Amino acid sequence: MTTKDLLLTIDNGTQSLKAMVFDLSGRMQAIVKIPFTPYFSEKPGWAEQDPEMYWELLGRACQGLWSEKKIERKRLAGVSLTTQRGTVINVNKNGRPLRPAILWLDQRKAMNCPPVGGLWGLLFKVAGLSRTVAYFQQEAEANWLQTHQPEIWGKTHKYLLLSGYLTYRLTGEFSDSVGCQVAYLPFDYKRLAWAGNSDWKWRALPVDPDMLPRLIHPGGRLGLVSATAARHTGIPEGLPVVAAAADKACEVIGSGSMDAQTGCISYGTTATINVTHNRYVEPISLIPPYPSAIPGHHSLEVQIFRGYWMVSWFKKEFGHKEQQKAQDLGVDAEALFDSLIDDIAPGCMGLMLQPYWTPGIKMPGPEAKGSIIGFGDIHSRGHVYRAILEGLAYALREGKERIEKRTKTPIRQLRISGGGSQSRNAMQVTADVFNLPASRPHIYETSGLGAAINTAVGLNLHPDYPAAIAAMTRIGDTFEPIAENQRLYEALYKRIYQKMYARLKPLYEEIREITGYPQ
Repeated sequence: MTTKDLLLTIDNGTQSLKAMVFDLSGRMQAIVKIPFTPYFSEKPGWAEQDPEMYWELLGRACQGLWSEKKIERKRLAGVSLTTQRGTVINVNKNGRPLRPAILWLDQRKAMNCPPVGGLWGLLFKVAGLSRTVAYFQQEAEANWLQTHQPEIWGKTHKYLLLSGYLTYRLTGEFSDSVGCQVAYLPFDYKRLAWAGNSDWKWRALPVDPDMLPRLIHPGGRLGLVSATAARHTGIPEGLPVVAAAADKACEVIGSGSMDAQTGCISYGTTATINVTHNRYVEPISLIPPYPSAIPGHHSLEVQIFRGYWMVSWFKKEFGHKEQQKAQDLGVDAEALFDSLIDDIAPGCMGLMLQPYWTPGIKMPGPEAKGSIIGFGDIHSRGHVYRAILEGLAYALREGKERIEKRTKTPIRQLRISGGGSQSRNAMQVTADVFNLPASRPHIYETSGLGAAINTAVGLNLHPDYPAAIAAMTRIGDTFEPIAENQRLYEALYKRIYQKMYARLKPLYEEIREITGYPQ
């Protein structure tokens, strides 16, 4: 009898789709990665993608595991999905998309939504929360769709996240994981369930309860691989599809972090710092913690939207030389960019960056813009590159301190995931700015590993999450703080960085009033 000891994970990110196979020790047995263009834009600020493309690539990636990597399908115990967050898809009764998916990067807004009325409206007004609720309504794709594409909205049978859509394509069932519910939806983050009948979100959105999928907690069974999906992907028919969580939540447990004393930093397109908590604690007042990949737990998160995207922006705008040299040498451009700043001293000779490239609602506020101060004739593009890394670390340290204040629990160690974890300079800067040891997990694909952990526990291949995380995650390289650097960063952080936003905020507001940007 063949041992069922391998775990299949599908990781559908913003720029690539990966099919991975792990064993019960957390070792990756195979990976097939297919990059794709993240989105297309019919109008400025829009970000859309054909949902069928995701399904097509999922099939190709899985078929590659069997044909190219020679994975024995009969050894698979189960499959799980982890995806980008906040990407929504309207489907009809047959589960077919009615329009392109709207990605989390999309910037359109539903303006002039009628305010939430009744008792809720009065309570929001008294509490000074009317602006927060209006922001929620403006950002909700459902409100934009109802206003601008009412015929599409009227035909919508189910309103799904990308995770729910791919679950349907795999199983034929409209199910999704609780751990994936990070979007402008009527979700109760405290109860980790769809909002109750009296919740204000039903008044703020045009969504009906029957338009939403059945929710299953991480580790639960979403369904079985259908015959149709088996033909498309090569995954064995009837294989259990186990609920995982969204990519960031999976990164946290895949990095070995499962408590409030271990901070998980993700240097991805959006840079984040997370901790796992068994209580509902808002990291910033009125901003809910997201569902964890561990059932019944919450992931406290502070985001720097378009965080490590700034590194990609720098490479595109100022890194032509390194990119061409990397192509000529046949090496990764990232290695050359890291060496670009090897000889630039910590602190960048006074160059300071505030990474608020995209406005927020609380901190930063809707008027926010990014800033670089302290330029002198000594500064080069290398200094700008290092200032980006340092500015992100400062901003994430602020997030750490907010989380610690709310949880009353100190963060004592860091796990670093995402593209930035591959930069030794980014790792050292993080350790120095936080004055904490910063460790890379033993494997780069932490979101995929986290989803595999959900599968292992859900199928009783490990008895519980502490046991699974202990067995399947390990620490790789650890960067210890350098005392001299830490003292410099401490002074710059407390005497300069923490004062920048308050002092520049009035100017941001003036810029917004004069130019209309950001809206």
